Amino acid sequence: MTLWRAHCLCLVVLLIPLQGNAHPQCLDYKPPFQPPEPLLFCKEYAKFGCCNLDRDNQISQRFYQIMDYFDHTGFMACGKYIRSILCQECSPYAAHLYDAEDANTPMRELPGLCGNYCGDYWLHCRYTLSLLINNNETYAIEEDRSKFCKYLELKDPEYCYPNVLSNDELNANLGDVKADPQGCIQLCLEEVANSLRNPVAMIHANDGTHRFFVAEQLGYVWTYLPNGSRIDRPFLNLTKAVLTSPWAGDERGFLCIALHPRFTKVKKAYVYYSVSVKKQEKIRISEFIVSDSDMNMLDHSSERTLLEVDEPASNHNGGQLLFGLDGYLYIFIGDGGKAGDPFGKFGNSQNKSTLLGKVLRIDVDNNDYGAPYSIPSDNPFVGEKDSRPEIYAYGVRNMWRCSIDRGDPVSGQGRGRMFCGDVGQNKYEEVDLIEKGGNYGWRAKEGFSCYDNKLCSNSSLNDILPIFAYPHKIGKSVTGGYIYRGCQMPNLNGLYIFGDFMSGRLMSLKENTETGKWNYKEICMAADKTCHFPKLINSYYKYIISFGEDEAGELYFLATGAASAKARAGVVYKIVDPSRRAPPGKCSFKPTPVNIKGKLIHFSPKEEFVINKKPSTTAIPKPKPIKPSTTPRPRAPMTTRRVAPATTVRPSTPRPHALHTTPRPRPPSLTTARPPSLTTARPSYWTAAPKTTAKTHTGRSGKRGRGKPRRKGDRRGRPRAGTPRLVSADGRKDRGRVEIFVRGEWGTVCDDMFNIQAAAVVCRQLGFPVAVRVAKRAELGAGGSGVRILLDDVECEGTERTLLHCKHAKLGKNNCSHDEDVGVVCGHYEHAVE
Repeated sequence: MTLWRAHCLCLVVLLIPLQGNAHPQCLDYKPPFQPPEPLLFCKEYAKFGCCNLDRDNQISQRFYQIMDYFDHTGFMACGKYIRSILCQECSPYAAHLYDAEDANTPMRELPGLCGNYCGDYWLHCRYTLSLLINNNETYAIEEDRSKFCKYLELKDPEYCYPNVLSNDELNANLGDVKADPQGCIQLCLEEVANSLRNPVAMIHANDGTHRFFVAEQLGYVWTYLPNGSRIDRPFLNLTKAVLTSPWAGDERGFLCIALHPRFTKVKKAYVYYSVSVKKQEKIRISEFIVSDSDMNMLDHSSERTLLEVDEPASNHNGGQLLFGLDGYLYIFIGDGGKAGDPFGKFGNSQNKSTLLGKVLRIDVDNNDYGAPYSIPSDNPFVGEKDSRPEIYAYGVRNMWRCSIDRGDPVSGQGRGRMFCGDVGQNKYEEVDLIEKGGNYGWRAKEGFSCYDNKLCSNSSLNDILPIFAYPHKIGKSVTGGYIYRGCQMPNLNGLYIFGDFMSGRLMSLKENTETGKWNYKEICMAADKTCHFPKLINSYYKYIISFGEDEAGELYFLATGAASAKARAGVVYKIVDPSRRAPPGKCSFKPTPVNIKGKLIHFSPKEEFVINKKPSTTAIPKPKPIKPSTTPRPRAPMTTRRVAPATTVRPSTPRPHALHTTPRPRPPSLTTARPPSLTTARPSYWTAAPKTTAKTHTGRSGKRGRGKPRRKGDRRGRPRAGTPRLVSADGRKDRGRVEIFVRGEWGTVCDDMFNIQAAAVVCRQLGFPVAVRVAKRAELGAGGSGVRILLDDVECEGTERTLLHCKHAKLGKNNCSHDEDVGVVCGHYEHAVE
């Protein structure tokens, strides 16, 4: 069965839902990670969690700032509670503890506590609550245990603190790639490009721009920028020359493109496509030069034919070009078509006098003024009688999609290995490691079994067996993939990921370095709960055509819902592991600027994000505010005994809140003004969450399920301290003057020291994963005379929950004017274009 042969032309979406209870997630709506340096304060999360050493240090500083209000006895009594509560920001389940799985809903101010733990906290240290959240409204609930724990408790026995630490099911293999009971690896996807016509190849230029190029079977090659935008003019248009048809399953067409490995200096591209010359079908390998006037377009008049091979049939065209680490161009050509390689005594693949059924290796350097290519002197059959010198390996049937292993990012192990998927006849599909001079057995063998019994028993065959083969009950047309060597998904390092065009299966192989054997595991789409991150999906179109890498080594696959060269049903998907990510900042890069001529077509995803499939999570109700008073509030009678006061007090530190020794002074009362409610900006591609009624709610007994209606009396109108908003004249939600809600009023932020990390904090709170830029000097508008400047000298690391958690001058103190009000521009993709 060949790669493109498909008898079912209907649109099929492969969706494999899997059950999974665990969903580790950080407060920035991304998976946890292993800190690159050990944590010194929140040590319990040193191996896996949501904090790096910088954030750990910030939490430590905040802890000791709070503890400065205590004498020794208070420190010993309450320090363990304060530390544990602060460190839950580093927990791999931080998003659950803070009720922050959804970027569109407000976060809890403190992690959700289990009932018993909250009761102990109330009993011993209830007067510390206002120190943790910087909100004097909590005084109203300090004396009432029921109200106190109603405010702090997370009514989910699985995820509340500290139960989440002792839950064996949640903590088993935490941070490892998830698998279902059958061993199927659970991954998620991100839609990167769509509306493509049979996307057959994806490559990158390796020139620092982080552009990638996607080729369509019809003959177009398109340029995509790192932000997902596509340039409206094609990089290459060979539609008039390419031989193909709109019929589903036609294997002819534009099949591959490769860029010179030194593309920054040698601006050449090489293409593999089908042509008809005087009614003879051929495979043509051509060379193009980049246009002098446009770096995103090839000079169509520069085409130079390097090689043409007659095709005796319209199938088994091969179709792979790639450069090895040796700098030579490798060409993978099919056996000529029909079925069973019926050409000649032994078939084309075993006949070294023909180029069909072979892997070729040629030298395309220094060819401007002579022959189009030369033969590497160490090609295995140079000088052998009746053998073509271009041949590097033989005995292949119809290799479809090959790749070069970048090697382990630390040890370099595996670097330079060449993997190929070879499409089988009627029983087996195989994956091969290409070696110089190797015979891969076709037509004598198919996979590990004999196909032609006479040839198979020939003692001189000396063939190389595949590293893996699978029967047609699994799939009928292998699509070779890549060894993952990217940065963002460390769990996937060393995993060979490939697929099957006919069955739509995603599969993986992992090498056992001790035995040399490769272990197989299928890849399934993870359940909604596991993929509940911004921009992720967990379904894809069935027909897996190709795989690709970007410049950073992240892995993608190209699939379609209709296997026709003219059907705009093709999508590019990025493979995402939701269980672990790299530490923040490790994988960041700054693309080299691209000079664009023409227009940019911004990417708009079509698939429904998993995060939109369920109603948004509701926040834990806040205590009912009390009316401010100018007279001291009398304390209720004590029902619990406080810890005895300490015998000594450190004289160097003032104790305005010295617990257990003196009455705590009250801060100034809050203003009675109530601003209008603020709705957090919702990204345009997130659909409104449907309301869930008690009748349809199916959450576990006792759990405050996501989407469950709030109880009577819950507060919704007043924003939380630190809530930001963007104010713009044109009403745009993704940009504007930054205003922050503090102490009952909205105010502006001065641009002194305000950087892109501070902008990231604001954008993340508003549901935008990316901060595009900072706008200073009131570029996006200045506050009016009735608006105070509340924050100045803001310095953020980018991981803080709100601007109030960043370093800043004293609230309300500033040395600037509204002419210096800061603004930000938010976006949904890195390197977004405004």
